Amino acid sequence: MSETPAAPTNKISTKTAGLVSIAVMSSRVLGLVRDQVFAALFGASAQMDAFIAAFRAPNLLRDLFAEGALSTAFVTTFSEKITREGDASAWRLANKMATLAAVFMSAVTLLGILGAPLITHLMASGFYAVPGKMELTVLLTRIMFPFIALVSLAALVMGMLNAKNVFGMPAMASTFFNLGSVIGGVALGWWLDPHFGTKQYGSGSLVGMSIGVLIGGFFQLVVQFPSLRKVGYHFRPDFAWRDPGVRRILLLMGPAVIAASAVQVNVLVNGNFASHLGDGPVSWLSYAFRLMQLPIGIFGVAIGTITLPVVSRSAAAGNTVEFRSVLARGMRLAFLLTIPSTIGLVMLARPIIGLIYERRTFTALDTGHTAEALQLYSVGLCAYAGIKVLAPAFYAIGKRNTPMMVSFLSIAVNYGLNQVFTFYLGWGHRGLAFSTGLVALTNFALLYLLMRRQVKRLETRHMLATLTKLAIPAGVLALICWAGQTWLLAGWTHEGFFLRVTQLFMTIAVAGGAFFAVAMLLRIEELDDVSALVRRKLGRLARR
Repeated sequence: MSETPAAPTNKISTKTAGLVSIAVMSSRVLGLVRDQVFAALFGASAQMDAFIAAFRAPNLLRDLFAEGALSTAFVTTFSEKITREGDASAWRLANKMATLAAVFMSAVTLLGILGAPLITHLMASGFYAVPGKMELTVLLTRIMFPFIALVSLAALVMGMLNAKNVFGMPAMASTFFNLGSVIGGVALGWWLDPHFGTKQYGSGSLVGMSIGVLIGGFFQLVVQFPSLRKVGYHFRPDFAWRDPGVRRILLLMGPAVIAASAVQVNVLVNGNFASHLGDGPVSWLSYAFRLMQLPIGIFGVAIGTITLPVVSRSAAAGNTVEFRSVLARGMRLAFLLTIPSTIGLVMLARPIIGLIYERRTFTALDTGHTAEALQLYSVGLCAYAGIKVLAPAFYAIGKRNTPMMVSFLSIAVNYGLNQVFTFYLGWGHRGLAFSTGLVALTNFALLYLLMRRQVKRLETRHMLATLTKLAIPAGVLALICWAGQTWLLAGWTHEGFFLRVTQLFMTIAVAGGAFFAVAMLLRIEELDDVSALVRRKLGRLARR
């Protein structure tokens, strides 16, 4: 790429990033509500372990084929088509890929249903030790496997809309998944088993909840159709797959299948390790990982979603200056927004988990174990967010093999760390969470160094200067969290629910407010952009 001056039209829109963040936050919050429903109904039981393991197979394939490889490869190629050949050519490519995805994912679904016993053995071989647990997992896997076909098509539609600079509704689509899966799943579960699991390992309620997953996947797809029509797309089946655009997407997808989903592959490995630790660890790790993903989804995914089309167009135009400027700014913004989340989750893990999950069948013991996992997962939270921004950029510059090799290494390191922390040191499920956090840090560091080598420089001094400045507001935030935990939240389990909510949110609000206030005094560039957006929004509201 040449040293072409940056064009103003391709900068990341802070306003758009804010819109996507709000939409993703809505989805993550509803996902948390969904987990609360499951925790209240099933706790951290053997039944819940079975459901989580059963959903892991289609969910992993979603990250491998849909939201990982397919989305990244399609957005990159589709954006280039629009830039170089115009909309008509891009829509023809979209028809070919939509047809191919529908056919291929239908075949994958059929294979998954037939091969469910083998799949569940690979995911949770420890379940054989408990009578009936593996059989239930196989049944639920077969019910939920069509989810991968629905969500793959939804991801393809999302890619089309993002490439056309439509971000709001695609980001909201997963909100409708959560609504459909909770409302439909609970209704069907109650109809099949009004007592929700009093009959161990044979609960019809879990069958209902599994069907609810399919209802949610259907909603996630169809809710995007009106926006797709507005940008001019009309689906027409096209089986002419011997096309340069299709071939380029498939070539990009091959390495991306591994590279874009290293975290999920490691979670799958961890799940199999956890299945050998008895009833509960699979659920504890799942609840903690979901909560840790909340800030990643709000900030990391949102910033990565906005950054990918911009860096793809910059790479296609040969604009190296803009490419690395946008990429570096995206990473700095991701760190700015996830550092306070990391500190908060580490220091306030127990009261957060207790407030969200501890009721009915989810006990204080479950709270303690889940909080430990959350603290250790959070070690890699900033790295997760950075990877969401950094990894897709390699595909934009045609270096698809680089993330793949890093991911190979991270999977091997994760397996070795699991053995050491979980069994050799006897940390149990805590070792699995800690190894996942360490692998994320390693993965990001390697990707950053390799990208910096590729584009000659990546504003590293600016990055280090920003992180150094952030150490001061981070220390203030940590001090306030410690004070709140020590004096305000200590022994609060005997307080009423609304008082507990007030105390926790007051601690979080004061700590977060102090962090951003100190950061503003230090004149951190990315925070100035965010605060300017907030001031504009408040000014518009005041004029109404």
